[in-house]
Amino acid sequence: MTATVSLTPVAPAVFHRERAIDGLRALAILGVVCGHWLVGGLSPGTAGGLVVDSPLRAAAWLAPMTWLLQMLGVFFLVGGYAAGASLTRWRAGGGTDRAWLRRRFLRLAWPVLAAVALVTAALPLAALAGAAPTTLRTWAVLLVQPFWFIGIYAVVTALTPVAMWLDRRWGWAAALPLAGMVAVADVARYGLHLVPDWAGYLTVVPAWMFTYQLGVAWARGGITRTTAWRLLLGGAALFATLVVVLRYPASMVTVPGAGRSNSNPPSLLVPALAAVQSGAAILLRERFDRLLHRHNALWTVVAVLNLCAMTIFCWHQTALVAVSAGAARLGSFDGLTDAPSSGAWVAERLSWFPVLALALGLLVVLVRRFERPAAVVTARHRAFAVAAVAAFTAYLVLVY
Repeated sequence: MTATVSLTPVAPAVFHRERAIDGLRALAILGVVCGHWLVGGLSPGTAGGLVVDSPLRAAAWLAPMTWLLQMLGVFFLVGGYAAGASLTRWRAGGGTDRAWLRRRFLRLAWPVLAAVALVTAALPLAALAGAAPTTLRTWAVLLVQPFWFIGIYAVVTALTPVAMWLDRRWGWAAALPLAGMVAVADVARYGLHLVPDWAGYLTVVPAWMFTYQLGVAWARGGITRTTAWRLLLGGAALFATLVVVLRYPASMVTVPGAGRSNSNPPSLLVPALAAVQSGAAILLRERFDRLLHRHNALWTVVAVLNLCAMTIFCWHQTALVAVSAGAARLGSFDGLTDAPSSGAWVAERLSWFPVLALALGLLVVLVRRFERPAAVVTARHRAFAVAAVAAFTAYLVLVY
């Protein structure tokens, strides 16, 4: 007998789209994609094939660029907003928290499993076509590298009922102890040297749940413009203090070869920047909403980005590898297949964005069907998922 899991909603799911919220989510998605394409240079390695490097290694003055492109704080803010509003509607329709969480997890996992399965099947075909082992290794690593975000997002999503309970008791201020946990870890790591650097990973969830908790409060109407200004200005003051006075690394992403990273594991700079972004997003919401209602073409782009969000996230690095590997067979191209050894390389890379966007668009058209989970998840689906993950894991073990 085949075991199945029904995804039929318990509560009515029809509601009006909030254009500003969708617009902020689209902006965050574009920040992730553009950020990865800008700081992820693929150039020939010593053993042949393409390896990953970063222009931030040679041009540290580009670090402020990461302050604008690292928009995961906005993504978690909007995620908390959407989850809080969605769970409230679901409960009102008689649905259980468990059923709501199952639907959310499947929507996160389905596109990821599809990407892993398809790339696992494509790797040996690419090898037969002559792709260098180093390039294939780079492709596999870049595919899974962003998945840490989905894992953390799944954890904070599971904590949505807890976040809503905390919000009912303490309002938006419930987010502050989460940032405080990161601050304590930073003092223990960098100030008192009481714990090793890896201990910072214990604060991964609090660091990113900080803005998710703010999003839950925002959905309930618990953040006023005054509070938003406090988040913006307070976050900016903390950010400046950490970078200028306490000499935190300026880059919000990991720089190859650097001794410290603000993102891996997260430092206090993560919630500081997230507070700035959250305050600005809340303050600009009405203006953003009017803009998207006034310009239907812009709203169409936003709607498409939201409909394909997980597909774009899962496949944007594959688009980069495909274009770079194809170009490398034809020769060396500035900003695409050469080493990112100067700040000028960033301008050259920007000129390749239309090509990368076209490649990503083609991939999205091909795999868009996996954006939403099947209406019924069977035992066969689960067996296939386990087999795909096992095969991909075996490949990573073999190449390393």
